Formats: sequence, C-alpha cells, structure tokens
Amino acid sequence: MAIDIKVPTVGESISEVTLVKWLKKDGDYANRDEVIAELESEKATFELNAEQAGTIKIIAKEGDTLKIGDLVCSIDTDAVKPETAVPAETAKATTNPAEAPKSEIANLKSETETKATPVAAAIIADKKVDVKTVTATGSNGKIVKQDVLEALNNPGRKPGITMFGRNDRPEKMSNLRRTISRRLVEAKNTTAMLTTFNEVDMSAIIEIRTKYKDKFKEGHGVNLGFMSFFTKACTYALMEWPSVNAYIDGENIIYHDYCDISIAVSAPKGLVVPVIRNAESLSMAAIEKKVVELATKAKDNKLTIEEMTGGTFTITNGGIFGSMMSTPIINIPQSAILGMHNILQRPMAVNGQVVIKPMMYLALSYDHRIIDGRESVSFLVRVKELLENPALLLFGKDPVKSLLEL
Repeated sequence: MAIDIKVPTVGESISEVTLVKWLKKDGDYANRDEVIAELESEKATFELNAEQAGTIKIIAKEGDTLKIGDLVCSIDTDAVKPETAVPAETAKATTNPAEAPKSEIANLKSETETKATPVAAAIIADKKVDVKTVTATGSNGKIVKQDVLEALNNPGRKPGITMFGRNDRPEKMSNLRRTISRRLVEAKNTTAMLTTFNEVDMSAIIEIRTKYKDKFKEGHGVNLGFMSFFTKACTYALMEWPSVNAYIDGENIIYHDYCDISIAVSAPKGLVVPVIRNAESLSMAAIEKKVVELATKAKDNKLTIEEMTGGTFTITNGGIFGSMMSTPIINIPQSAILGMHNILQRPMAVNGQVVIKPMMYLALSYDHRIIDGRESVSFLVRVKELLENPALLLFGKDPVKSLLEL
C-alpha cells in the first residue's frame, strides 16, 4: 500500500514552504520516523519524517515552493527492506574504495551524480575531471556546466577565482530571506523610528569576567559572556520604563509585566531572533545557558517557530562583526531594540585626567509613537548605569539605598 506524505501544518500564519533538500533519493528505503527531507518556512527550517517504513517515490523537487497540504512524496509500505543495506557505521569506517562493498560504491557514485547537472556530469565523466577541483555555483550546491568548463580552462588555479570575471548568477530568495526583507521594510514604513545613543565604560564588567570566568565555567558549565549582563540590565530598565517593553495594537497599547528578550542571531540562512522567556526571573548562568542553546539551534537551523515567536524587546550585537556604530531596525511589533557594538580602547576624561578605557557605544532605536524622548533617553541611561556598576544588578539599585529604603 502506498501512503502520501504531505506538507504538514507548521504554524497558523504560514501558508507555504520551500523544499530545501532531499535526504533520501527516489527509490530509497526509509525507516519509520526517519528524516527524509528538509523544509523551510518563512520563519524556520524543519524536518519531514517518514510516517511509515517503505520505499520512497519523490514527487516534489528541491527548490519547489509548496502549499500546506501539498504532496511531497509517497511511501510504498509493502516494500521489503533491503538486506544488503550497509550500516552507517560501516560506511563511515570504510576509507579504502577498493575495500568498500559494491552497494556502497554505487551509493557514492549516485551521490556524486546528484551534485551535478546532467550536462556537467557528462563532461566530468568524459574529461575525467576531479570534482574536487570544481567549485559549484548552482543552486543548492549543484555543479553546472560552466563550473566544469572553468576548471578545465584553468587547471591548477584555485577554483572559483576568476580574474576580471563578469558573471551574473541569479538565485531564488529563500522564504526566510523574503520574510526578513518584508519585515524590515514594514518596520521602516509603519513606525516613527528614531535612535538615541550613549556610551558605556565596560571596565567593571571586563574585570568581573576576568576574575570569575574560570569559576563560573566550572560551576555552571558555560562561559560568562557579555549578553547576560546586558540582558539583566535591560530587564531592570524595562520594568522601570514599561512603554519601552510595550507595543501598539490598533488603538490600544499593550504593556507587559514580563520581559521576553529576543536575541538577534546570525544564522546560515539569515537573521533570526529567538526569545529568552521571562528573562527578568533568570539568573546570569541561566541566561548564558539559554543564549548558547538558542545560538546553537540557530546555527544548525533547528529553531522551532515557538522559540522565535513573541518577544517584547530585542538585543542585537553588531560588535561581534566589528561594528562601532549602527542604528538597528525595530523588530515589529516590538517598540524598541538595543544595539551593542565593539569595545574599543579610547581616551576618556576622568576627574580631569585622560584615562584609557574600554568603551562601547550603545544605540536604542524606538518607535516615537509610543516612546517619548525622555523615556528612551532615561532607559538608555539606566542601562548604562547598571552596566558600569554591575553590583546594582543584584537588586536593581544601590544596595545602600535599598537598605535605607531610599
């Protein structure tokens, strides 16, 4: 009996996906629940599993845009599992092609052929071209005819480097990239966005990290980074200035009594913003662990839609790429975003003396429809105060003033 495998429902607002990659070939046998393909929606990449064991008949092709419920493939559940299948462990352990089983050699050959277009594959076979010398420029890593001709015309030269080349290479935008483009334009066109700047002396935080990083790693199993300090500081400031943590919904302003902090992460397929839920109630170690977890999932394209949904305020760190100053764009429907930048040693005037300090510029972009200038500036000044005096992060204010109830 053949069963149909269709595009599953992946979210209320998602109506179509792109078939990014087949992990099985037509006619391959798949076990039940085995991953057979990767699909990409406008928000995330997710896996398609075999609902039953059997032989796969591929219907949709890589790069196809599919609607929810569209047919992706069918599985013949009456097919008998091949007895000659080589276990994955054996395939990995085999290094000498001469010693490899025939089925494995056939699989390797088939795998090589699927990386090139038919014309390119024919030239490779005819001219006996080493595919390692060819740089693929086609979609999804495919080797096209021009790639092979380039390798033949430039033997010994590093593939992919063409002096004075004038080639144009169209490539279809992914669902994620299209969504990013649409949301960025929407944010610019629908918000009264302004940016206010300040700078923070990072000496105290750097001193704490230097002094306690080893004990922190030993005690919590995670590195002590800057993000936990910034997240903690923002949660205190957001509670004091609730409009920065709110958003406009029609004629209403929706305020939040919690801080779900979105962390902008650069993933292989584009910028994503996974959310740290209830960051205001998390410890420094818990924040760092969550940052590592979400960043790792983003790198591996394993983030779920739930992990990227919501968020009341966003933090983005352009400093890891060397940015000194920027005006980050609001992550709608949120009303504000904090931009971190790189830390530079700069001369600063301290008590009438010139002192070299590790300084970072901060940028707060905000929607002026809901956040006034006084609130935006006060919020950023509060973040600066908390970062320059990390002891305040324990109570949110000066311990002595807390003791005196001032």
